[in-house]
Amino acid sequence: MAMAPDMLFNLRNNFYLGAYQAAINNSDIPNLTEDDLIERDCLVYRSYIALGSYQLVINEVDSSAATPLQAVKLLALYLSSPDSKESIISSIKEWLADDAIGNNPILRLIAGTIFMHEQDYNEALKHTNAGGTMELYALNVHIFFKMHRSDYAEKQLRVMQQIDEDHTLTQLATAWLNLAVGGSKIQEAYLIFQDFSEKYQMTSLILNGKAVCSMQMANFDEAESFLLEALNKDAKDRETLANLVVCSLHLGKPSSRFLSQLKLSDPEHMLLKRGLSAEENFNRAIQTVA
Repeated sequence: MAMAPDMLFNLRNNFYLGAYQAAINNSDIPNLTEDDLIERDCLVYRSYIALGSYQLVINEVDSSAATPLQAVKLLALYLSSPDSKESIISSIKEWLADDAIGNNPILRLIAGTIFMHEQDYNEALKHTNAGGTMELYALNVHIFFKMHRSDYAEKQLRVMQQIDEDHTLTQLATAWLNLAVGGSKIQEAYLIFQDFSEKYQMTSLILNGKAVCSMQMANFDEAESFLLEALNKDAKDRETLANLVVCSLHLGKPSSRFLSQLKLSDPEHMLLKRGLSAEENFNRAIQTVA
């Protein structure tokens, strides 16, 4: 018996690769099941969050919405209201402790994302470590990199490879690990991002991936061209701006314009910490590519 087509494949892929507006624009998909409709709406609202449209999500998701959508709304509230973080974290802990909804994969994913933002990695892993979806496994890889535990990240990647080696998230996680390992693996990471750029819409995420690979291979001119292309797509993207600061330093070019833009986009970005040399900034940029 043939498997039913995955109606949300393109939508998920757009989201994973940072084509957020394309995900929103192409979300009107016919004949979806009730579960697929909820997943579709979660992906669309998470795309709006990625674009900074927090208030739209907060306004549109009402109290009668399903648990996954309520969790996505909580992420929008968390990111839009720094003063309310404590009450939002308290709410998410309450939901996670509720036997009826606490094991919901999207709720666990959002909890992991919020606790990772808080740099409370052990708390994040409490809710994500059991995995269960490709996004949860990929988030675990991301968290382990933040903890500088590439050995655990590699174990989690092996689980993803056993499930679906060709999955977009598996390929992304493979590229992150290759960058962390360095050496000859950097070229392999570059080829993954190159493959994405040939198959799918070019995004800031893909261009930044190619740029970081190029910087690690000391091809700073090439990296700069990728980053300037990414900047044309999104002038406020903090990773593009941070990577341009580092790239400019290595090229001996002024970076003050990009630093000023980065301060506006992300005043807390680690590259704005004082007293870092170009080399230290570069090393930190590499560590945070995942």
